[in-house]
Amino acid sequence: MQFLLAFTVAAPLLGAVAALLPAPPGLKGKSPEQAVLRHGVTITGVVLAAAVALTLGFDHDAPSRFQATTDISWIQALNIRIHLGIDGISLPLLLMTALLFFLCAVYSYFKLPEGPSPKAFVALLLVLESGTLATFAVLDLMLFFLAFEMVLIPMYFLIARWGGAQRQAAAWKFILYTLLGSVVMLLGLLLIGLNSGTFDMVALASDNGRGLSHTTQLLAVLAIGIGLAVKTPMWPLHTWLPDAHTAAPTVGSVLLAGVMLKMGTYGFVRILLPVTPDGMHTFAPYLGAFAAVGIVYGSLACLALTRRNGKGDLKRLIAYSSVGHMGFVLLGIASMTPTGVNGALFANIAHGLITGLLFFLVGALKDRYGSSDLDTLAGATGAALYGRAPRLGALLAFAAVASLGLPGLAGFWGEMLALFGAFDPAEGLSRPAFLTYMAVGAFGTLLTAAYLLIVVRRVCMGDPKAGPEITVADVQRYEFAAWTPLVALTVLAGLWPAVLLGLTDPAVQKLLAGGNA
Repeated sequence: MQFLLAFTVAAPLLGAVAALLPAPPGLKGKSPEQAVLRHGVTITGVVLAAAVALTLGFDHDAPSRFQATTDISWIQALNIRIHLGIDGISLPLLLMTALLFFLCAVYSYFKLPEGPSPKAFVALLLVLESGTLATFAVLDLMLFFLAFEMVLIPMYFLIARWGGAQRQAAAWKFILYTLLGSVVMLLGLLLIGLNSGTFDMVALASDNGRGLSHTTQLLAVLAIGIGLAVKTPMWPLHTWLPDAHTAAPTVGSVLLAGVMLKMGTYGFVRILLPVTPDGMHTFAPYLGAFAAVGIVYGSLACLALTRRNGKGDLKRLIAYSSVGHMGFVLLGIASMTPTGVNGALFANIAHGLITGLLFFLVGALKDRYGSSDLDTLAGATGAALYGRAPRLGALLAFAAVASLGLPGLAGFWGEMLALFGAFDPAEGLSRPAFLTYMAVGAFGTLLTAAYLLIVVRRVCMGDPKAGPEITVADVQRYEFAAWTPLVALTVLAGLWPAVLLGLTDPAVQKLLAGGNA
Protein backbone atom coordinates (compact mmCIF):
# COMPACT_ATOMS: atom_id res chain seq x y z
CA MET A 1 0.00 0.00 0.00
CA GLN A 2 2.83 2.38 0.86
CA PHE A 3 4.54 1.65 -2.46
CA LEU A 4 1.25 1.91 -4.38
CA LEU A 5 0.54 5.44 -3.17
CA ALA A 6 4.09 6.64 -3.86
CA PHE A 7 3.93 4.98 -7.30
CA THR A 8 0.56 6.57 -8.08
CA VAL A 9 1.96 10.04 -7.40
CA ALA A 10 5.37 9.58 -9.05
CA ALA A 11 4.54 7.41 -12.09
CA PRO A 12 2.97 10.22 -14.18
CA LEU A 13 6.06 12.39 -13.62
CA LEU A 14 8.35 9.59 -14.78
CA GLY A 15 5.99 8.97 -17.69
CA ALA A 16 6.21 12.64 -18.67
CA VAL A 17 10.00 12.37 -18.93
CA ALA A 18 9.69 9.16 -20.96
CA ALA A 19 7.17 10.83 -23.32
CA LEU A 20 9.81 13.36 -24.38
CA LEU A 21 12.33 10.63 -25.26
CA PRO A 22 12.40 8.86 -28.67
CA ALA A 23 10.12 5.82 -28.78
CA PRO A 24 11.86 2.42 -29.01
CA PRO A 25 11.74 1.04 -32.58
CA GLY A 26 9.32 -1.75 -31.72
CA LEU A 27 6.81 0.60 -30.07
CA LYS A 28 6.49 3.30 -32.70
CA GLY A 29 3.42 1.77 -34.33
CA LYS A 30 2.08 3.56 -37.39
CA SER A 31 3.69 6.86 -36.46
CA PRO A 32 5.65 8.52 -33.64
CA GLU A 33 2.58 10.64 -32.88
CA GLN A 34 0.42 7.57 -32.25
CA ALA A 35 3.20 6.02 -30.18
CA VAL A 36 3.37 8.93 -27.73
CA LEU A 37 -0.43 9.14 -27.46
CA ARG A 38 -0.52 5.42 -26.74
CA HIS A 39 2.17 6.03 -24.12
CA GLY A 40 -0.14 8.57 -22.44
CA VAL A 41 -3.01 6.07 -22.37
CA THR A 42 -0.71 3.39 -20.95
CA ILE A 43 0.73 5.52 -18.15
CA THR A 44 -2.63 6.96 -17.07
CA GLY A 45 -4.12 3.45 -17.27
CA VAL A 46 -1.41 2.04 -15.01
CA VAL A 47 -1.92 4.91 -12.56
CA LEU A 48 -5.67 4.25 -12.56
CA ALA A 49 -5.02 0.56 -11.89
CA ALA A 50 -2.78 1.52 -8.97
CA ALA A 51 -5.48 3.86 -7.61
CA VAL A 52 -8.07 1.07 -7.88
CA ALA A 53 -5.68 -1.31 -6.08
CA LEU A 54 -5.26 1.32 -3.36
CA THR A 55 -9.03 1.53 -3.02
CA LEU A 56 -9.39 -2.25 -2.79
CA GLY A 57 -6.56 -2.50 -0.26
CA PHE A 58 -7.83 0.42 1.82
CA ASP A 59 -9.12 -0.57 5.27
CA HIS A 60 -12.74 0.53 4.87
CA ASP A 61 -13.39 -0.19 8.55
CA ALA A 62 -11.00 2.63 9.53
CA PRO A 63 -11.43 5.41 6.93
CA SER A 64 -10.57 8.08 9.50
CA ARG A 65 -7.01 6.71 9.82
CA PHE A 66 -4.30 7.75 7.37
CA GLN A 67 -3.18 4.69 5.41
CA ALA A 68 -0.44 3.83 2.92
CA THR A 69 1.73 6.43 4.68
CA THR A 70 5.28 7.43 3.79
CA ASP A 71 7.15 9.76 6.15
CA ILE A 72 10.74 10.67 5.22
CA SER A 73 12.76 13.68 6.31
CA TRP A 74 13.44 15.97 3.34
CA ILE A 75 14.61 19.45 4.44
CA GLN A 76 15.70 18.90 8.02
CA ALA A 77 16.51 22.55 8.79
CA LEU A 78 12.89 23.56 8.14
CA ASN A 79 11.40 20.28 9.43
CA ILE A 80 9.82 19.62 6.01
CA ARG A 81 9.09 15.94 5.33
CA ILE A 82 7.98 13.84 2.39
CA HIS A 83 4.81 12.76 4.11
CA LEU A 84 2.15 10.94 2.08
CA GLY A 85 -1.08 9.26 3.16
CA ILE A 86 -4.75 8.83 2.31
CA ASP A 87 -7.94 8.66 4.34
CA GLY A 88 -11.64 8.63 3.55
CA ILE A 89 -11.53 12.29 2.49
CA SER A 90 -8.68 12.07 -0.01
CA LEU A 91 -9.20 8.55 -1.42
CA PRO A 92 -12.33 9.37 -3.52
CA LEU A 93 -10.63 12.48 -4.96
CA LEU A 94 -7.49 10.49 -5.77
CA LEU A 95 -9.50 7.80 -7.56
CA MET A 96 -11.63 10.30 -9.50
CA THR A 97 -8.49 12.19 -10.58
CA ALA A 98 -6.85 9.03 -11.90
CA LEU A 99 -10.06 8.09 -13.74
CA LEU A 100 -10.56 11.48 -15.41
CA PHE A 101 -6.95 11.62 -16.61
CA PHE A 102 -7.24 8.14 -18.10
CA LEU A 103 -10.48 9.02 -19.88
CA CYS A 104 -8.92 12.24 -21.21
CA ALA A 105 -5.90 10.29 -22.48
CA VAL A 106 -8.19 7.80 -24.26
CA TYR A 107 -10.23 10.64 -25.78
CA SER A 108 -7.07 12.48 -26.92
CA TYR A 109 -5.71 9.32 -28.57
CA PHE A 110 -8.58 9.50 -31.05
CA LYS A 111 -9.26 13.26 -30.99
CA LEU A 112 -6.04 15.16 -30.36
CA PRO A 113 -6.63 18.94 -30.22
CA GLU A 114 -4.87 21.03 -32.84
CA GLY A 115 -1.56 22.36 -31.63
CA PRO A 116 2.18 21.71 -31.41
CA SER A 117 3.92 18.39 -30.80
CA PRO A 118 1.86 15.51 -29.33
CA LYS A 119 4.93 14.71 -27.23
CA ALA A 120 4.62 18.02 -25.41
CA PHE A 121 0.85 17.54 -25.01
CA VAL A 122 1.23 14.10 -23.40
CA ALA A 123 4.13 15.24 -21.19
CA LEU A 124 2.17 18.25 -19.92
CA LEU A 125 -0.88 16.07 -19.28
CA LEU A 126 1.20 13.67 -17.18
CA VAL A 127 2.91 16.44 -15.20
CA LEU A 128 -0.54 17.88 -14.50
CA GLU A 129 -1.72 14.46 -13.29
CA SER A 130 1.24 14.05 -10.96
CA GLY A 131 0.62 17.50 -9.42
CA THR A 132 -3.08 16.93 -8.83
CA LEU A 133 -2.60 13.44 -7.37
CA ALA A 134 0.15 14.76 -5.09
CA THR A 135 -2.14 17.56 -3.84
CA PHE A 136 -4.60 14.97 -2.52
CA ALA A 137 -1.90 12.65 -1.11
CA VAL A 138 0.64 14.88 0.66
CA LEU A 139 0.47 15.59 4.39
CA ASP A 140 3.01 18.40 4.67
CA LEU A 141 2.05 22.06 4.16
CA MET A 142 5.08 22.87 2.00
CA LEU A 143 4.62 19.78 -0.15
CA PHE A 144 0.96 20.73 -0.51
CA PHE A 145 2.00 24.16 -1.76
CA LEU A 146 4.52 22.70 -4.23
CA ALA A 147 1.94 20.24 -5.58
CA PHE A 148 -0.66 23.01 -5.70
CA GLU A 149 1.70 25.11 -7.85
CA MET A 150 2.94 22.22 -9.98
CA VAL A 151 -0.29 22.15 -11.98
CA LEU A 152 -0.23 25.80 -13.07
CA ILE A 153 2.43 25.71 -15.80
CA PRO A 154 1.08 22.56 -17.56
CA MET A 155 -2.46 23.98 -17.61
CA TYR A 156 -1.17 27.34 -18.84
CA PHE A 157 0.50 25.70 -21.85
CA LEU A 158 -2.47 23.40 -22.53
CA ILE A 159 -4.67 26.49 -22.83
CA ALA A 160 -2.13 28.73 -24.61
CA ARG A 161 -0.91 26.18 -27.18
CA TRP A 162 -3.84 23.80 -27.73
CA GLY A 163 -6.77 26.13 -26.95
CA GLY A 164 -9.21 27.97 -29.20
CA ALA A 165 -9.90 31.65 -29.81
CA GLN A 166 -8.47 34.15 -27.30
CA ARG A 167 -6.34 31.39 -25.79
CA GLN A 168 -3.32 33.57 -25.03
CA ALA A 169 -5.33 36.13 -23.07
CA ALA A 170 -7.23 33.39 -21.22
CA ALA A 171 -4.01 31.55 -20.34
CA TRP A 172 -2.37 34.72 -18.99
CA LYS A 173 -5.45 35.55 -16.94
CA PHE A 174 -5.46 32.03 -15.51
CA ILE A 175 -1.79 32.07 -14.53
CA LEU A 176 -1.82 35.60 -13.08
CA TYR A 177 -4.91 35.05 -10.91
CA THR A 178 -3.76 31.69 -9.57
CA LEU A 179 -0.15 32.75 -9.01
CA LEU A 180 -1.15 35.88 -7.10
CA GLY A 181 -3.52 33.83 -4.98
CA SER A 182 -0.78 31.27 -4.34
CA VAL A 183 1.70 33.92 -3.16
CA VAL A 184 -0.77 35.04 -0.49
CA MET A 185 -1.49 31.41 0.41
CA LEU A 186 2.23 30.69 0.88
CA LEU A 187 2.44 33.48 3.45
CA GLY A 188 -0.40 31.91 5.40
CA LEU A 189 1.18 28.44 5.28
CA LEU A 190 4.51 29.85 6.50
CA LEU A 191 2.69 31.70 9.28
CA ILE A 192 1.20 28.43 10.52
CA GLY A 193 4.41 26.43 10.17
CA LEU A 194 6.70 28.94 11.84
CA ASN A 195 4.33 29.67 14.73
CA SER A 196 3.54 26.03 15.46
CA GLY A 197 7.03 24.65 14.78
CA THR A 198 5.87 22.05 12.25
CA PHE A 199 4.48 21.82 8.72
CA ASP A 200 3.07 18.34 9.32
CA MET A 201 -0.65 18.43 8.55
CA VAL A 202 -1.47 15.42 10.74
CA ALA A 203 0.21 16.92 13.81
CA LEU A 204 -1.37 20.31 13.14
CA ALA A 205 -4.83 18.77 12.78
CA SER A 206 -4.40 16.83 16.03
CA ASP A 207 -3.35 20.01 17.81
CA ASN A 208 -6.56 21.60 16.45
CA GLY A 209 -5.24 25.15 16.62
CA ARG A 210 -4.29 25.03 20.28
CA GLY A 211 -0.72 26.10 19.50
CA LEU A 212 -1.82 29.10 17.42
CA SER A 213 -3.13 32.38 18.80
CA HIS A 214 -6.48 33.70 17.63
CA THR A 215 -4.82 36.50 15.67
CA THR A 216 -2.49 34.04 13.94
CA GLN A 217 -5.43 31.87 12.99
CA LEU A 218 -7.34 34.83 11.59
CA LEU A 219 -4.41 35.95 9.46
CA ALA A 220 -3.74 32.38 8.31
CA VAL A 221 -7.37 31.77 7.30
CA LEU A 222 -7.49 35.07 5.44
CA ALA A 223 -4.24 34.44 3.53
CA ILE A 224 -4.71 30.74 2.79
CA GLY A 225 -8.43 31.21 2.15
CA ILE A 226 -7.77 33.79 -0.59
CA GLY A 227 -5.40 31.43 -2.40
CA LEU A 228 -7.81 28.52 -2.13
CA ALA A 229 -10.81 30.68 -3.08
CA VAL A 230 -9.15 31.72 -6.34
CA LYS A 231 -8.61 28.07 -7.33
CA THR A 232 -12.10 26.97 -6.20
CA PRO A 233 -13.22 29.54 -7.65
CA MET A 234 -15.32 31.58 -5.21
CA TRP A 235 -17.27 34.65 -6.27
CA PRO A 236 -15.92 37.34 -6.86
CA LEU A 237 -12.50 35.74 -7.50
CA HIS A 238 -13.89 33.60 -10.31
CA THR A 239 -13.43 35.86 -13.33
CA TRP A 240 -10.50 33.88 -14.78
CA LEU A 241 -12.61 30.69 -15.03
CA PRO A 242 -15.08 31.44 -17.88
CA ASP A 243 -12.29 32.67 -20.18
CA ALA A 244 -10.06 29.70 -19.35
CA HIS A 245 -12.84 27.18 -19.97
CA THR A 246 -13.98 28.82 -23.19
CA ALA A 247 -10.46 28.86 -24.64
CA ALA A 248 -9.21 25.50 -23.31
CA PRO A 249 -9.28 22.32 -25.41
CA THR A 250 -11.92 19.77 -24.46
CA VAL A 251 -9.67 17.68 -22.20
CA GLY A 252 -8.31 20.88 -20.62
CA SER A 253 -11.83 21.96 -19.68
CA VAL A 254 -12.65 18.48 -18.33
CA LEU A 255 -9.58 18.45 -16.10
CA LEU A 256 -9.90 22.07 -15.04
CA ALA A 257 -13.48 21.56 -13.85
CA GLY A 258 -13.26 17.92 -12.79
CA VAL A 259 -9.98 18.02 -10.87
CA MET A 260 -8.31 21.40 -10.44
CA LEU A 261 -11.26 23.21 -8.87
CA LYS A 262 -11.39 20.45 -6.24
CA MET A 263 -7.87 21.32 -5.08
CA GLY A 264 -9.15 24.59 -3.64
CA THR A 265 -12.09 23.15 -1.71
CA TYR A 266 -9.94 20.22 -0.54
CA GLY A 267 -7.53 22.73 1.00
CA PHE A 268 -10.37 24.31 2.98
CA VAL A 269 -11.32 20.90 4.40
CA ARG A 270 -7.86 19.43 4.91
CA ILE A 271 -6.04 22.52 6.23
CA LEU A 272 -8.26 25.34 7.44
CA LEU A 273 -11.05 23.42 9.21
CA PRO A 274 -8.80 21.30 11.49
CA VAL A 275 -5.70 23.50 11.78
CA THR A 276 -7.32 26.92 12.33
CA PRO A 277 -10.81 26.17 13.73
CA ASP A 278 -11.18 29.47 15.62
CA GLY A 279 -10.21 31.50 12.58
CA MET A 280 -12.61 29.51 10.39
CA HIS A 281 -15.36 30.02 12.95
CA THR A 282 -14.88 33.78 12.67
CA PHE A 283 -14.82 33.82 8.86
CA ALA A 284 -17.46 31.10 8.30
CA PRO A 285 -20.44 33.53 8.05
CA TYR A 286 -18.58 35.57 5.42
CA LEU A 287 -17.61 32.42 3.50
CA GLY A 288 -21.25 31.33 3.60
CA ALA A 289 -22.37 34.72 2.28
CA PHE A 290 -19.90 34.60 -0.63
CA ALA A 291 -21.01 31.04 -1.36
CA ALA A 292 -24.70 31.98 -1.43
CA VAL A 293 -24.06 34.95 -3.72
CA GLY A 294 -21.95 32.72 -5.98
CA ILE A 295 -24.77 30.19 -6.29
CA VAL A 296 -27.25 32.80 -7.51
CA TYR A 297 -24.70 34.78 -9.52
CA GLY A 298 -23.57 31.70 -11.45
CA SER A 299 -27.15 30.72 -12.21
CA LEU A 300 -28.16 34.22 -13.34
CA ALA A 301 -25.09 34.44 -15.57
CA CYS A 302 -26.06 31.12 -17.16
CA LEU A 303 -29.66 32.30 -17.68
CA ALA A 304 -28.33 35.42 -19.42
CA LEU A 305 -26.26 33.23 -21.76
CA THR A 306 -29.31 31.13 -22.73
CA ARG A 307 -31.21 34.12 -24.16
CA ARG A 308 -31.77 34.14 -27.90
CA ASN A 309 -29.21 36.30 -29.71
CA GLY A 310 -27.29 36.50 -26.44
CA LYS A 311 -24.13 35.04 -28.03
CA GLY A 312 -23.97 32.49 -25.24
CA ASP A 313 -21.14 29.98 -25.55
CA LEU A 314 -22.02 26.57 -24.07
CA LYS A 315 -18.52 26.10 -22.64
CA ARG A 316 -18.79 29.50 -20.99
CA LEU A 317 -22.22 28.60 -19.65
CA ILE A 318 -20.94 25.40 -18.02
CA ALA A 319 -18.02 27.38 -16.56
CA TYR A 320 -20.44 29.79 -14.89
CA SER A 321 -22.51 26.84 -13.71
CA SER A 322 -19.36 25.60 -11.94
CA VAL A 323 -19.24 28.85 -9.97
CA GLY A 324 -22.74 28.07 -8.73
CA HIS A 325 -22.07 24.40 -7.99
CA MET A 326 -18.86 25.15 -6.13
CA GLY A 327 -20.88 27.68 -4.12
CA PHE A 328 -22.77 24.73 -2.62
CA VAL A 329 -19.45 23.11 -1.71
CA LEU A 330 -18.28 26.28 0.05
CA LEU A 331 -21.64 26.65 1.82
CA GLY A 332 -21.31 23.12 3.21
CA ILE A 333 -17.78 23.87 4.42
CA ALA A 334 -18.88 27.18 5.96
CA SER A 335 -21.51 25.38 8.09
CA MET A 336 -18.61 23.59 9.89
CA THR A 337 -20.87 20.61 10.61
CA PRO A 338 -20.31 16.95 9.66
CA THR A 339 -23.47 17.08 7.51
CA GLY A 340 -22.34 20.15 5.61
CA VAL A 341 -18.73 19.04 5.13
CA ASN A 342 -19.84 15.58 3.98
CA GLY A 343 -22.18 17.30 1.54
CA ALA A 344 -19.31 19.46 0.29
CA LEU A 345 -17.10 16.43 -0.32
CA PHE A 346 -19.94 14.56 -2.05
CA ALA A 347 -20.72 17.60 -4.21
CA ASN A 348 -17.02 17.78 -5.14
CA ILE A 349 -17.09 14.27 -6.56
CA ALA A 350 -20.49 14.72 -8.20
CA HIS A 351 -19.39 17.96 -9.87
CA GLY A 352 -16.23 16.31 -11.17
CA LEU A 353 -18.15 13.46 -12.77
CA ILE A 354 -21.07 15.46 -14.16
CA THR A 355 -19.26 18.58 -15.32
CA GLY A 356 -16.48 16.46 -16.80
CA LEU A 357 -19.16 14.67 -18.85
CA LEU A 358 -20.76 17.98 -19.85
CA PHE A 359 -17.48 19.38 -21.16
CA PHE A 360 -16.83 16.16 -23.10
CA LEU A 361 -20.30 16.49 -24.69
CA VAL A 362 -19.93 20.17 -25.53
CA GLY A 363 -16.52 19.44 -27.04
CA ALA A 364 -18.14 16.78 -29.21
CA LEU A 365 -20.84 19.27 -30.29
CA LYS A 366 -18.18 21.82 -31.18
CA ASP A 367 -16.33 19.24 -33.28
CA ARG A 368 -19.52 18.39 -35.17
CA TYR A 369 -20.97 21.89 -35.66
CA GLY A 370 -17.75 23.88 -35.67
CA SER A 371 -18.99 26.07 -32.82
CA SER A 372 -20.18 25.90 -29.22
CA ASP A 373 -22.22 29.10 -29.58
CA LEU A 374 -25.73 28.36 -28.33
CA ASP A 375 -27.46 30.46 -31.00
CA THR A 376 -25.47 28.74 -33.74
CA LEU A 377 -26.25 25.30 -32.32
CA ALA A 378 -29.94 26.02 -31.80
CA GLY A 379 -30.50 27.91 -35.05
CA ALA A 380 -34.03 28.92 -35.93
CA THR A 381 -35.70 25.64 -34.99
CA GLY A 382 -33.26 23.98 -32.62
CA ALA A 383 -30.29 21.74 -33.27
CA ALA A 384 -32.72 18.82 -32.92
CA LEU A 385 -30.14 16.45 -31.53
CA TYR A 386 -32.89 14.01 -30.59
CA GLY A 387 -33.64 13.62 -34.29
CA ARG A 388 -30.16 14.01 -35.78
CA ALA A 389 -27.95 12.30 -33.17
CA PRO A 390 -30.30 10.68 -30.62
CA ARG A 391 -27.59 9.12 -28.43
CA LEU A 392 -25.68 12.39 -28.19
CA GLY A 393 -28.92 14.25 -27.41
CA ALA A 394 -29.87 11.72 -24.74
CA LEU A 395 -26.46 11.97 -23.08
CA LEU A 396 -26.62 15.78 -23.09
CA ALA A 397 -30.08 15.67 -21.50
CA PHE A 398 -28.86 13.13 -18.92
CA ALA A 399 -25.86 15.29 -17.96
CA ALA A 400 -28.09 18.37 -17.73
CA VAL A 401 -30.64 16.77 -15.37
CA ALA A 402 -27.80 15.29 -13.32
CA SER A 403 -26.25 18.76 -13.03
CA LEU A 404 -29.52 20.34 -11.89
CA GLY A 405 -29.66 17.86 -9.00
CA LEU A 406 -32.31 15.35 -10.05
CA PRO A 407 -32.96 12.89 -7.17
CA GLY A 408 -31.45 9.51 -7.94
CA LEU A 409 -28.33 11.00 -9.56
CA ALA A 410 -25.07 12.13 -7.97
CA GLY A 411 -25.75 15.88 -8.14
CA PHE A 412 -28.67 15.65 -5.70
CA TRP A 413 -26.99 14.44 -2.51
CA GLY A 414 -24.14 16.91 -2.20
CA GLU A 415 -26.30 19.99 -2.65
CA MET A 416 -29.03 18.67 -0.35
CA LEU A 417 -26.56 17.87 2.44
CA ALA A 418 -24.87 21.27 2.03
CA LEU A 419 -28.28 22.95 2.47
CA PHE A 420 -29.00 20.74 5.50
CA GLY A 421 -25.68 21.81 6.97
CA ALA A 422 -26.65 25.46 6.54
CA PHE A 423 -30.03 24.74 8.14
CA ASP A 424 -28.31 23.76 11.40
CA PRO A 425 -24.78 25.24 11.42
CA ALA A 426 -22.10 24.62 14.03
CA GLU A 427 -22.56 25.93 17.54
CA GLY A 428 -21.79 29.63 17.81
CA LEU A 429 -22.58 30.46 14.18
CA SER A 430 -25.56 32.70 13.46
CA ARG A 431 -28.45 30.41 12.56
CA PRO A 432 -30.61 33.21 11.04
CA ALA A 433 -27.73 34.12 8.71
CA PHE A 434 -27.23 30.52 7.60
CA LEU A 435 -30.98 30.00 7.18
CA THR A 436 -30.85 32.96 4.80
CA TYR A 437 -27.96 31.37 2.93
CA MET A 438 -29.92 28.12 2.76
CA ALA A 439 -32.95 29.90 1.29
CA VAL A 440 -30.76 31.67 -1.26
CA GLY A 441 -29.09 28.36 -2.16
CA ALA A 442 -32.46 26.65 -2.56
CA PHE A 443 -33.56 29.46 -4.88
CA GLY A 444 -30.34 28.87 -6.82
CA THR A 445 -31.36 25.25 -7.46
CA LEU A 446 -34.52 26.52 -9.19
CA LEU A 447 -32.48 28.87 -11.38
CA THR A 448 -30.10 26.01 -12.18
CA ALA A 449 -32.99 23.85 -13.35
CA ALA A 450 -34.29 26.74 -15.46
CA TYR A 451 -31.14 27.39 -17.49
CA LEU A 452 -30.25 23.72 -17.96
CA LEU A 453 -33.73 22.86 -19.21
CA ILE A 454 -33.57 25.82 -21.60
CA VAL A 455 -30.29 24.46 -22.96
CA VAL A 456 -31.81 21.01 -23.45
CA ARG A 457 -34.88 22.51 -25.19
CA ARG A 458 -32.83 24.69 -27.53
CA VAL A 459 -30.14 22.15 -28.42
CA CYS A 460 -31.90 18.78 -28.27
CA MET A 461 -35.41 19.61 -29.43
CA GLY A 462 -36.76 20.96 -32.72
CA ASP A 463 -37.68 19.63 -36.13
CA PRO A 464 -34.62 18.16 -37.89
CA LYS A 465 -36.34 18.65 -41.26
CA ALA A 466 -37.16 22.31 -40.71
CA GLY A 467 -33.60 23.59 -40.67
CA PRO A 468 -30.77 23.14 -43.15
CA GLU A 469 -29.74 19.60 -44.05
CA ILE A 470 -26.97 18.81 -41.57
CA THR A 471 -25.48 15.37 -41.07
CA VAL A 472 -24.46 15.02 -37.44
CA ALA A 473 -22.47 11.95 -36.44
CA ASP A 474 -23.85 10.21 -33.39
CA VAL A 475 -21.69 9.03 -30.50
CA GLN A 476 -18.55 7.25 -31.70
CA ARG A 477 -17.02 4.18 -30.08
CA TYR A 478 -14.11 6.05 -28.50
CA GLU A 479 -16.59 8.60 -27.10
CA PHE A 480 -18.62 5.80 -25.56
CA ALA A 481 -15.43 4.46 -23.98
CA ALA A 482 -14.57 7.87 -22.49
CA TRP A 483 -18.06 8.82 -21.33
CA THR A 484 -19.68 5.58 -20.11
CA PRO A 485 -17.72 5.39 -16.80
CA LEU A 486 -18.86 8.92 -15.92
CA VAL A 487 -22.50 8.08 -16.65
CA ALA A 488 -22.30 4.84 -14.65
CA LEU A 489 -20.66 6.48 -11.63
CA THR A 490 -23.16 9.37 -11.69
CA VAL A 491 -25.99 6.83 -11.44
CA LEU A 492 -24.18 4.68 -8.85
CA ALA A 493 -23.40 7.63 -6.56
CA GLY A 494 -26.99 8.85 -6.90
CA LEU A 495 -28.60 5.51 -6.07
CA TRP A 496 -26.05 4.35 -3.49
CA PRO A 497 -24.60 7.44 -1.76
CA ALA A 498 -23.48 5.34 1.22
CA VAL A 499 -20.53 4.11 -0.87
CA LEU A 500 -19.01 7.59 -0.70
CA LEU A 501 -20.49 8.84 2.58
CA GLY A 502 -19.30 5.70 4.37
CA LEU A 503 -15.74 6.74 3.50
CA THR A 504 -15.97 10.45 4.19
CA ASP A 505 -18.14 10.61 7.33
CA PRO A 506 -15.78 8.96 9.88
CA ALA A 507 -12.86 11.01 8.54
CA VAL A 508 -14.90 14.23 8.71
CA GLN A 509 -16.06 13.46 12.25
CA LYS A 510 -12.44 13.01 13.34
CA LEU A 511 -11.27 16.08 11.44
CA LEU A 512 -13.85 18.39 13.02
CA ALA A 513 -13.14 16.97 16.47
CA GLY A 514 -9.44 17.77 16.15
CA GLY A 515 -8.33 14.15 15.75
CA ASN A 516 -10.04 13.04 18.97
CA ALA A 517 -13.02 11.20 17.46
